[in-house]
Amino acid sequence: MINCLIVDDAPVARQILAEYCKLLPVLRVVAQCSDAFEAREKMQQVQIDLLLMDINMPVLSGIDLLKTLKNPPLVIFTTAYKEFATDAFDLAACDYLLKPFSIERFIIAIDRVIEKLDSKKATNPETQTITQSNHLLLRTEGRINKLNYDQIVYLEANRNNTKVVTMGEHLISTNPLSSIETHLPNALFFRVHRSFIVNLSKITGLQGNRIILGKSEVPLGGNYKDDFLKVFGV
Repeated sequence: MINCLIVDDAPVARQILAEYCKLLPVLRVVAQCSDAFEAREKMQQVQIDLLLMDINMPVLSGIDLLKTLKNPPLVIFTTAYKEFATDAFDLAACDYLLKPFSIERFIIAIDRVIEKLDSKKATNPETQTITQSNHLLLRTEGRINKLNYDQIVYLEANRNNTKVVTMGEHLISTNPLSSIETHLPNALFFRVHRSFIVNLSKITGLQGNRIILGKSEVPLGGNYKDDFLKVFGV
């Protein structure tokens, strides 16, 4: 069981999270708190494995609360604001859910938490691409490359490899796109085609079914178009 603490100043948001948690037997909601100070007190009383926490709260934000904790539990931020995503992942958040989010999206976030808590998870450096804080460790032939998220423009599937296009070059990773995708923060990266994932912050335009990223263009797949347009704000 994963002991969860729900922290949100909005009663409706707390209720939705509690209902989602009931659908997943692995989760146990220990308590619900309406502000960061109440949450700090609860964490001193009970072992908490996972914080399901809003960011914009009175007096002390969720991000600021996390900064005050010496040994913080895992955290999934739940917020209506996109602009805090970079700060959240700098603090090694497991995920960043933009309200309103679906139960499907919540399950994906919880799966990531389970992976982090699973002590038996394979950690073979020959096959694993690892995320740490605000960067990605990317394996290419004979080398491991450290890329900050904001360096990456887009990623393209290339058979069993992945072409990673950055601001100044491109790298060929020996990991498949699907493997790398599991380590990318969803608030910053979005799959727009079965073969392409883009950095949302690098998009400079949209023309028909083509996404413009500065001097580059990638296709927008029909199966991904509706979800992308919602995220893009069109």
